[in-house]
Parts: sequence; structure tokens; C-alpha cells
Amino acid sequence: MDQSASAAQRHVPVMLERVLDLLAPGIGAATEADRRPVIVDCTLGMGGHSLAILQRFDADVIGIDRDPQALEMAQRRIAEANDVVGRLLTWHGTYDQIPEALAHHGLTGADGILFDLGVSSFQLDERERGFAYSYDAPLDMRMDTTADLDASTVVNTYDVDALRRIIRTYGEEKFAHRIAHAIVNAREAQPLRSTGELVEVIRQAVPAGAGRTGGHPAKRTFQALRIEVNEELDVLTDALPRALESLTIGGRMVVMSYHSLEDKITKRAITEQSVSTAPPGFPVELDEHQPTVKVITRGTEKPTDDEINENPRAASAKVRAIEKTRPTRPARSTG
Repeated sequence: MDQSASAAQRHVPVMLERVLDLLAPGIGAATEADRRPVIVDCTLGMGGHSLAILQRFDADVIGIDRDPQALEMAQRRIAEANDVVGRLLTWHGTYDQIPEALAHHGLTGADGILFDLGVSSFQLDERERGFAYSYDAPLDMRMDTTADLDASTVVNTYDVDALRRIIRTYGEEKFAHRIAHAIVNAREAQPLRSTGELVEVIRQAVPAGAGRTGGHPAKRTFQALRIEVNEELDVLTDALPRALESLTIGGRMVVMSYHSLEDKITKRAITEQSVSTAPPGFPVELDEHQPTVKVITRGTEKPTDDEINENPRAASAKVRAIEKTRPTRPARSTG
């Protein structure tokens, strides 16, 4: 069995039917306007969502991924589906490069945009990538294997204050102070090179009782390191306004997040465009004050129990979706 066939069997796209239904009106609006629909899959991964989009809709998909292995695998997998050949276009890069990806393929806008955030099943399952705390592997965690910064560099060179800040902020870990000091003390004897070594340091730093209620003691620290290595939150903060700008009027954007930090950034970007900016008491709402997007989901939507049973990794998924109704306003600076 080749690698792409194996990936197809392993991978269950999260909330697939709901995602397709949320994207459908934007694709329909393009068709009604006699325009060939274009969907951007910002996190191509193993291509599960993209393949389903191509099979359900007469449209083209631009698949973005920073992982060269994922791009190659998704291309091979989708190439095996004869009815979609030639309709997947790819871009090796981060999802804040949506306008560049569109322009590279001679396009100016997208009728649907999908973000399926976080680490992919493929990356978790490839042990040598070092994303998982459940088995020993090199401390890597790079989504783009051509990038310079890896988890080993963070763990072995960042000072204790930087480590504490990363683990507390990106991992929302209440024992960040203890874990950061434990890492620095351990590496004085010899550098930490594997996930197993790091897990053991964290186990010794975290009170034994904490694991009974908070899951694996290394879970939050590994999340924090992954976010730092891949600049995930900075990229997402830049990406969402650019995605909204790239959407056509009537187009839809769907964002699936898996932890509160991603969801907060998503909610903020959507709220900024979905509310009026008219000053309080202003007698008339001018065009420039009107909302530019319509929120489709009420709060966040979550997978059903059946979906979680089929794919346990979907359990933490939260979905938000919007439809673009007017040209977007410039995003406010968060600096």
C-alpha cells in the first residue's frame, strides 16, 4: 500500500458534511454570477476536505500547506480520483499568503475559504516529526520541514523567562514556572534531544495529582512549543483579515479551531467585521459603518457524538462561519 492510500485510510476529515454545507452558498453565488467557483483550503493536510469539495462541487481548489510532505501526499491522493483531476492547485507556504496563492494562479478572489487549524493527523502520526508526547522522537515540531527553528532549539536555548512566557501563554499551563525551571536545570547536564526526555522532565515538574484532572502533564507544554516553533498564532492573526479581504461578495469562510487561543483570534477577527462601527448615538449609519460580514454560526458549532466516536481527534473542534456581504474594512492594529 502506498503512502497516499495509507493516509486516506487513516484520515477522517473533521465535520466534513457540515463544512461542505457551510461553503455551499458561496459556491452557488459564484455559479449564479457565471463565475467558476474557487475555494481556498488554507490547511490542505492530507487533502480530505479538498477531495470532498472537488467531488461535490464543480469548482477549483487552491490547497495551501507549509508542509512539503503534506502537499505531495495530498496531490497524489487527489490525482487518484479521476473525476477531480486538474482542479487542485497548490501553494507551498503559510495561510497568511492567501492573496499571493491566488495571484500565483491568476486569480483575484475566493468564493470559499476553509481553515482547519492546528497540527494535522499526518503530522501527529509521523513519529519522527516530534509533535506527539505519547512516543519518543526527536524534538522537532516543524510543520515546514525546511524551516530553521525547531523545538530542540527552543527547549535548549531559550532562557527561563522566555520558556515560562511561552508555556503559560501558548499552553495556558498553570505550572509554567515549574516546567520552565525544570527544563533549564535538566539541560545543564546535557541537552534535551527527544520528546521522551522532555516528557520525563515535565512529569517530574508537575504535581502528580494534576494529571488526574488535566490530561497528560505534557499536553499543554507540547502545544506551546508547537505554536512557538511554527508562529501559529501570529500567522493566524495576519491570515484572517487577508482571508476576509480575499473573499468575494457572497463568499463564505469557515474556521475550525481546536483550542481557545485560536478561537479567540478567530472570534475577534469576525466580530471586527460583523458589527457596526457607527459612533454611539450617531443618527445615521453610513455605508462605511455597516457590517461587512454576516455570521452564519451561532457561537461555535461542535462535532456530534457520532463524529467524535469515529474520529476522537475531532472532540475539541469548534467551527465558526461567516458570509461576506460588503467589502471589508481595514483591520484594526493589535500591536
